[in-house]
Amino acid sequence: MEFFTISLLNGLSYGLLLFMLSSGLTLIFSMMGVLNFAHASFYMLGAYVAYSIARITGFWPGIVLAPLVVAALGALFERYCLRRVHKFGHVPELLITFGLSAVVLELVQLVWGRTAVEFSPPDALRGPAFTIVNSSADGMHLLWGAAPQAMCAAADAAVRVVCSPFPATRGFMMLVALLMLVALWLLLTRTRIGLIIQSALTHPEMVEALGHNVPRVFMLVFGAGAGLAGLAGVIGGSTFVTEPAMAATVGSVIFVVVVVGGMGSLAGAFLASLLIGVIQTFAVAMDYSMLNLLAAVGIVPGPEAANHSLVKLTLAQVAPILPYLFLVLILIFRPKGLLGTREG
Repeated sequence: MEFFTISLLNGLSYGLLLFMLSSGLTLIFSMMGVLNFAHASFYMLGAYVAYSIARITGFWPGIVLAPLVVAALGALFERYCLRRVHKFGHVPELLITFGLSAVVLELVQLVWGRTAVEFSPPDALRGPAFTIVNSSADGMHLLWGAAPQAMCAAADAAVRVVCSPFPATRGFMMLVALLMLVALWLLLTRTRIGLIIQSALTHPEMVEALGHNVPRVFMLVFGAGAGLAGLAGVIGGSTFVTEPAMAATVGSVIFVVVVVGGMGSLAGAFLASLLIGVIQTFAVAMDYSMLNLLAAVGIVPGPEAANHSLVKLTLAQVAPILPYLFLVLILIFRPKGLLGTREG
């Protein structure tokens, strides 16, 4: 039971990190109709900028300042680059954001190097947030922080005790992602700013007639989306690894999340992120081979079939392709996505 609980929590934490990334991309697409190929690059920039700030002022100022720096860079890019090609259609927009991703990657390697940097979380986030203790005598219960070593090493050989710690960094990641979801929902549905942002996409002439600067609204939206990616980079970089390849690692997956959830749907992105995070995590954690699965359903392949490389494949080996398989199935049976209203 503790295996299922920890795997589920790990899957949810990874899914919430994907949501932190995809929320900014969804915001930009739903408000501006722009698929930003450089979105993962802003994620990488957030991690590296926070790393540099943390070396001077510490982690906590970095988690505030780095997203603001990335948001400012995103707004400047929209103002002086993306806006100039917007009138020519979606293809030039895709090409210029793709070009930006290549430029950012090269700049990161020039400034910070080609190897990973040591971006460690603060002392408050080191160690476990809680520990799940499963005892054959007392059952399963939860302890905040680390469990005492004496508790995890049962004195009685007949009593089996398993302690499963859950890292504080992942718990913090989940908390920030949920706060981001609530803040975005309140901003877009309960504030005047959200009403102006949504109206600027569907009725820009009317919004301009009311005295609002629509291009400035779009610039702020793009900057906000980049800032959200930067915040995800701070959390993801300190939890996992900060390296030049981190943008490529998640870049394609967040597009899968946006399409599976539904183009422009924040709720859909949230649901798709959790599904993909949990599916991938359980695939890696269970690590069954096709031979084990066939045996579990009562199918025993012959000696030649049992030695085939496809039968020997494990779920952990195919886990990286599961999101893309999910994407293909969604596009075939529900092109609008899980909660989307558009078909492209």
